[in-house]
Amino acid sequence: MLDFGFAAEHEIRAELGRRLQAQRLALGLSQSELAQRAGISASTVKLIEAHGRCTLENFVRAVMALGLADQLQPLFVLQIRSIEQMEQAEKPGRRRAPRATTPKPPA
Repeated sequence: MLDFGFAAEHEIRAELGRRLQAQRLALGLSQSELAQRAGISASTVKLIEAHGRCTLENFVRAVMALGLADQLQPLFVLQIRSIEQMEQAEKPGRRRAPRATTPKPPA
């Protein structure tokens, strides 16, 4: 299995395409059937599977059509590795100061 930590961007895309294809085949779906379920073209499914090329929207549509949306849940969840990171994560988000209004000159 490809180690994403050491892979190039094109290798990760290709691996995700192969994984999507394996899931599709495990469900016994043709590329056309997946495309129809996902609301994308069959050529888009072919591009995803062969090269890992597509928009994020189309990738998510294909993932959802395969019933795999729950597997996206752990992606990019902030993993706290130190007390400092925990404290930083708990701080309220940055806010901008209210805009100063310039007084209008008397008429």
